Amino acid sequence: MPETEVILFAEADASVPLLKWLDRLTPKAQIKSIAKIERLAAMGHELRRPEADYLRDGIHELRVSLQGIQYRILYFFHGKQAVISHGIIKKGSVEPREIDLASRRKIMFEDDPENHVYRE
Repeated sequence: MPETEVILFAEADASVPLLKWLDRLTPKAQIKSIAKIERLAAMGHELRRPEADYLRDGIHELRVSLQGIQYRILYFFHGKQAVISHGIIKKGSVEPREIDLASRRKIMFEDDPENHVYRE
């Protein structure tokens, strides 16, 4: 199975929501989240529950759990690429506003991919 290229979404000001979110997590949560992103790269569209799930409007979530805390990483596909929008700590179900945010980023990315890709 070919690997999926994982891209981090960047805002117009070059800030990267996922990296900001990861910086606020504990080291263990960071490690588990990064491992899940690597799983997405390896499995792509084939990744399913319990590791990933489809939400709506082309938005998916990576599911990470650590010490009773539910972490979610929202992403979408653009061709053979998986584009990570941002991460959240889930309380109950994923809030519609978080899915809406990922949907807006999906539209921005589709309209102008070159200006919304994180470059180290």
